[in-house]
Amino acid sequence: MNARQTQRGFTLMELMIVVVVVAILSAIALPVYQDSVRKSRRTAAKTAVLDLASREERFYTTNNAYSATAANLGYGALPAAVPDAATNYFQLSVTVNNTTNPPSFTATATAQGDQQNDGCGNFSVNALGVKTVSGTLPVSTCW
Repeated sequence: MNARQTQRGFTLMELMIVVVVVAILSAIALPVYQDSVRKSRRTAAKTAVLDLASREERFYTTNNAYSATAANLGYGALPAAVPDAATNYFQLSVTVNNTTNPPSFTATATAQGDQQNDGCGNFSVNALGVKTVSGTLPVSTCW
């Protein structure tokens, strides 16, 4: 072998440049990805809250009162995990007031875990169909 044979490979400087570029890209891409995932989870919360509200309205049409009992609404238990117990991003609950005229309820999906970092926060809808959020983003953006 010739002593002057060229060596192949990367220098430490080239490797460090690649590491820095990858770190910068991941620092930008990861928060954007997490934000997109949180936005996609909002759909499950909105669907669950609206489903609970419609079940309350159905119960009201036959009983002239809203129900705080999960079994009357077709749920196993309230509060319920949304979308399911394995991936609990929201906790679904309802508060009922049958002593007012007219009776009222508020169905709420409370953010859990990482979903609390979402700008919408908790989703709620009441007996009048008024939709609210507890976060910093406007209702029109979240709903």
